[in-house]
Amino acid sequence: MRHRKPYKTYTREFKQEAVHLMETTDRPAAEVAMELGIRRNQLYKWKQQLAVKGETVFSGSGRPKTESLSELTLLKRENE
Repeated sequence: MRHRKPYKTYTREFKQEAVHLMETTDRPAAEVAMELGIRRNQLYKWKQQLAVKGETVFSGSGRPKTESLSELTLLKRENE
């Protein structure tokens, strides 16, 4: 069975600053992302979430814990 690396979590401030850097510098998003150690598409995802949700964005603690996943989701993972 393959084991995944644990998901890395970022603070709300980090995400907001990353989007700010992407928007205010002349550097390409790929360069900003590489400097921050994240994927370029993650920057775009955060930018979209910020545009849609405004100040309430990034208030959660990331992915749901296994305990809060539905039984169906857990069974699907098990079958994979």
